Amino acid sequence: MIADQYPKVYLYRRIVQAKLFIDNNYADKIDLNGISDEAYFSKFHFIRLFKSAYGKTPHQYLKYVRIEKAKELLKNNSTVSEACFLVGFDSLSSFSGLFSKVVGKSPSGYLKHQQEVQKQISLTPLAFVPGCYAYQHGWLDPENSNFEEPDI
Repeated sequence: MIADQYPKVYLYRRIVQAKLFIDNNYADKIDLNGISDEAYFSKFHFIRLFKSAYGKTPHQYLKYVRIEKAKELLKNNSTVSEACFLVGFDSLSSFSGLFSKVVGKSPSGYLKHQQEVQKQISLTPLAFVPGCYAYQHGWLDPENSNFEEPDI
């Protein structure tokens, strides 16, 4: 290994360690100081390094992870309040505002949409399977197919 590569690899590993810390502790009350301490960097140097590696600041990444986890919870029929508090938000209004801004739908609208998708899947499951895949596996009779496109 070339001598000047070692510091870059070492720095990158510390940044990855901080990202994994966010991934594992997103629901806790973590802040920039705690995350940068985890990587053993000053917070301003850490922000620059993290953003250069991931294209987002640590705070932006934390919000992204929380919203993605909230979407998973809502897909699994958690209530909006449950999703809000399980992913680490303290305020339902700040959660709803950020969720709407990022996803383009309110959390309750997203939940309603996911419930409708689940209903459609239960009514016409083959509509959610690519036709070529269903045909290859003998699930469709090409001449007598009742294949319907999902209405979502």
